[in-house]
Amino acid sequence: MPEHDTLKVLLVDDEIVRAAMVEEALALDGHQVVCRLSSPASLNDMVQQHQPDVVIIDMESPDRDTLESMALLQRENPRPVVFFADQHDPESLKAAVKAGVSAYVVDGLAANRVKAVIDVAIARFEAFQGMRRDLDKARNQLADRKRIEQAKGLLMKHQSCDEEQAYRMLRKLAMDRGQRIAQVAQNVIDILKPLEKGS
Repeated sequence: MPEHDTLKVLLVDDEIVRAAMVEEALALDGHQVVCRLSSPASLNDMVQQHQPDVVIIDMESPDRDTLESMALLQRENPRPVVFFADQHDPESLKAAVKAGVSAYVVDGLAANRVKAVIDVAIARFEAFQGMRRDLDKARNQLADRKRIEQAKGLLMKHQSCDEEQAYRMLRKLAMDRGQRIAQVAQNVIDILKPLEKGS
């Protein structure tokens, strides 16, 4: 994420006059609108193409298509998304947050609030991405441990050895092959597991 004083913005707004005013307000703050859409239908493709730092969506409330577009965006090209809604609707708010919106502001888009809201959205997005990375790392570590335990169990059975010897075998194989121990464990499982079914 670049310094917050020079942001590339993708703007989605179905009202041309309002969108032009927002673009002007963003430009005065030093931001650049790299793409302007009247609907979020091609949101993910346009983010892929223009690589904005933040997405601003301004509409009455998020409909199903908009929510689907935002969810796809967060899966494939995650970005901070600021949603300015004209109406307050708790269900729409919940659905928008679930779809990946970083900031949801009711009462429409006011030029004087844009900078503060963008800063909050980026901070929230970065915190969420950090938590997501930590969670993925923890999940991977747990999966690795399970793999190693399973491989040790198979080695103990097929090599008639104890747990420590099985682990040493895995470690030596990993060092000899220059692989992670979890990769070697998976190879052992792939080789020995089918033998279990045959026995």
